[in-house]
Amino acid sequence: EMLDRLIDALTRPLTAEEKGPAPEELKVERVACRGTLEEVNQYFYEREMTDGMPIIPPTEEALKEMLTGTDLPPDHVVTRILPEMRKATVEKIAINAVMAGCLPTYLPVLIAATEAVMDPEYHLVETGVSTGSYAPLMIVNGPIRNDLSINYRHGALSPGRRANAAIGRALRLILLNMGRALPGIQDMGVLGASGKYTQCVGEHEEASPWEPLHVERGCKAGSSAVSMVPITARV
Repeated sequence: EMLDRLIDALTRPLTAEEKGPAPEELKVERVACRGTLEEVNQYFYEREMTDGMPIIPPTEEALKEMLTGTDLPPDHVVTRILPEMRKATVEKIAINAVMAGCLPTYLPVLIAATEAVMDPEYHLVETGVSTGSYAPLMIVNGPIRNDLSINYRHGALSPGRRANAAIGRALRLILLNMGRALPGIQDMGVLGASGKYTQCVGEHEEASPWEPLHVERGCKAGSSAVSMVPITARV
């Protein structure tokens, strides 16, 4: 009897709903809380909205200041972030930028990086939830490296440069809060990776014997660009 039911379930034609299920729109309300810096951080931490490190509270004033870094409207949808496919609007990207300690001038790079991680060639659908503990590496090219003081010389992956640390961290918060790739739930990285906190560098184009990465990938020389690469450490 069970075999007949199994064969029927596997061979009968799909219903219209099974062929094209209607996507369920997630309704996420704006979070509001009051308290000291410590209390606000505890509130965000308990709701798994941080990377475990302290954040800058995304107040309305701070958000308004951050949005001066772009001409795009706050409700503009840049992309949807896997695995939960929540909308990454300019406003939500800016909120996470505030939390990470970004300056408004960093926002264009962060918007570009957010769009880039959802490019099919980045394979976020696999790397974002893999047991291999992949982490996003952001490579910045062009004049914007110097405009934002992004380190591309000695110790580019080391602590110390605000732009590198804050931009990379903001992207991680975006993946966490909009994709909701929570460790041990959707993100199944066995060991995890320290690079998931932040990985943002510039390419030292002036000292390289090769053409810049973004030119190699089809961008114009002298333009600014962001490239995203999923990397992991093999032990």
